[in-house]
Amino acid sequence: MEETSRLWAQALPFWQQLTEEEQTQLVQSCREQTVPRGDVTHRPRQGCRGLQLVCEGQLRVYILSEEGRQVTLYRVYAGQVCVMSSSCLLDSLVFDVFVEAVEDTPLLPLPSAALAPVLQRRPEAELYLYKTATHRFSEVMWRVQQILFLAADRRVAIFLWEEFQRTGPVLRLTQEEIARYIGSAREVVSKVLKYFVQEGMVTLERGQIALVDTEKLRRLAQM
Repeated sequence: MEETSRLWAQALPFWQQLTEEEQTQLVQSCREQTVPRGDVTHRPRQGCRGLQLVCEGQLRVYILSEEGRQVTLYRVYAGQVCVMSSSCLLDSLVFDVFVEAVEDTPLLPLPSAALAPVLQRRPEAELYLYKTATHRFSEVMWRVQQILFLAADRRVAIFLWEEFQRTGPVLRLTQEEIARYIGSAREVVSKVLKYFVQEGMVTLERGQIALVDTEKLRRLAQM
């Protein structure tokens, strides 16, 4: 229980403003669960599940076209909170998105039934949800701008550069996964990566990409 309280205190800026009773009620409503890789934790019109705090691993928030094409909007990493599954707590905001575990991901779910009374009494808690949702929408808009206005090679370069900053020069990703993350087709990603190999920026092995010339990659991503 102390560990759960510590994790929420780190994740929620308004936690220390809650009374001890409110903190205890929220902590007691949490039951850690591990979502297996590939499982979907939230679907459109599934209902309100509340907040999800990622303890380890990561979640991927994406939309699905009628043809079945996935477009990744953003990802939620360890220590971050997914608010898209709590849309019923935010007036006039509706999120028709899927949330999927990218890898085996331990979560701390905070049910909406436990959180709703706190939001009614604590405007700072409601403000946090709106600010977090607004920040995520800015990421969504940046993703849409990339898809609409940037060439495929630059989109792949931006994605690889961001992953390099997060995990290092060896990226354990398939071309299919990269295509889902940037909202493109695997064949397009394959052609771009082959070009990057010719330019000496990356080397390819089964299931992973090694970044060789990161400076050249950075210039392409930031041009």
